[in-house]
Amino acid sequence: MTTFSHTHTCNDADLARLRTPRDDIVGERTVGDDSWVLGDGPFDHYRRDLDAEPSGADSWFVTETYNYSLAVPVWRRLFNPAIKRALRNRRESYGYWWAPPDRLDTRAATVLGLLCAVQIVDGYLGTVLTQTLTFAADEFHRDNTAQGFVLGGVRAGVLIALVTVTIADRRGRKSLLVAAGVGSCIFTFLGGLSTGLWMLGSTQLVARGMSTALGILIVIVAAEEMPARSRAWAASVLVLSAGLGSGMAVWILPVADLDIRGWRVIYLVAVLGILVIRSVGKRLPETSRFRRSEQHAIGSGVDIESVRARRRRRLTLLAFSAFLLAIFAAPASGFQNDFLKDERGFSAAQISLFTLATSTPAGLGVLAGGWLAETRGRRPTGAIGVVLGTAMAVLSYMSHGFGLWLFAFGGVVLGGMAVPALAVYGPELFGTHDRGRANGTIVTIGVAGSAIGLVIAGSLSDSMGGSIAPALSLLAIGPMIVAVMILTLYPETAATELEDINPEDN
Repeated sequence: MTTFSHTHTCNDADLARLRTPRDDIVGERTVGDDSWVLGDGPFDHYRRDLDAEPSGADSWFVTETYNYSLAVPVWRRLFNPAIKRALRNRRESYGYWWAPPDRLDTRAATVLGLLCAVQIVDGYLGTVLTQTLTFAADEFHRDNTAQGFVLGGVRAGVLIALVTVTIADRRGRKSLLVAAGVGSCIFTFLGGLSTGLWMLGSTQLVARGMSTALGILIVIVAAEEMPARSRAWAASVLVLSAGLGSGMAVWILPVADLDIRGWRVIYLVAVLGILVIRSVGKRLPETSRFRRSEQHAIGSGVDIESVRARRRRRLTLLAFSAFLLAIFAAPASGFQNDFLKDERGFSAAQISLFTLATSTPAGLGVLAGGWLAETRGRRPTGAIGVVLGTAMAVLSYMSHGFGLWLFAFGGVVLGGMAVPALAVYGPELFGTHDRGRANGTIVTIGVAGSAIGLVIAGSLSDSMGGSIAPALSLLAIGPMIVAVMILTLYPETAATELEDINPEDN
């Protein structure tokens, strides 16, 4: 609970204004003379009391006392200074650069805070293999082709994700989210005990499948709980949280320099994620839209065939896009450490520094992309981000020295703009009864693209003396095609309620 007082001198007009309910960072409700409580806003508890004493003609000495608790679990300390400043400086309307376009209510703020905590764990789980595979391959004496097949093979775990999220359409989001998170942590831990590259790949197949399901469910829950003008913004915050989790794996990576088996530590640490998942599971509610869907079956007054045809068109569009994006993005990410170590001579510590220096600022692009997707539209934001991010990434693999760092930085930041704009299309374009299965299918097709891209890139790099750049230049055609599709075929969904996008949910 936070309590503070704000004192100032004002005239009669200013006092009258202070005595009206606020409608900026908080929506107030009057409960008595000079007392207001929470009407709407991201608070568990809120109260404002005003004490006004005359200090002369048309002059008052006013003390405003605030007593509140933010409904942002885990992140209260981070947001509290900004909230406190906003409360001190009253506005006529809502609008803050650091806050979502829509004012969140208690439930939405709580859910998003909890999801961000889970997303950190998911970001870590989804990063350990790509960060450590090159070092595991050294211990097990395997080459680039073997690495490519492992990175491609673990993608088969997406079938686990598809089954999990399909069940979530019938059983609920929350229970499957918790189960997928705990399961992924356990199998990642087992990967640290591997006796060979194929055992590592097998445990990661299961762990990555569950991690993928976890990521899908996180985005679905966020989309179903966030206001219409804040879904992409929420996606950007979740991406940043995943980036923080990924960064944690990078922070630990230098242990691989200490011993040829040091990479195993990164897998063993994953068991701590179980504590986070179980804690969140105790507080996370089932989504309100899923609860309503339990009482509403599609059929009454709805043309089922029309709904199915629309969903097939949307599924084909998004799945094909995911395939073309993944066929480039997977090898661009998966082979980065191998490229830095073998082609540019980086040590584990240097790789860690490079990754942190070039990837940490990605948050700027992601946040900008979330805002632009809400205020300027999903389509232009997504298309521009895809084109610029892909071009910069290819140039980074062709560069040395300062150019390598500059283009990698630009690729991550500019490419990050597209992430929140495109991430919300999956949950937005499908109804509640089919949201999990549709998104699982899209991810499955995307993973197929990842596997194909990884195998192509790994095989070509070995046949070309170990260089990865030529293969990535060829695979970059895929994202460029997607950029054209976004501008010409994608619908614009910004500021539109999910029930308006999917009328069968009404």
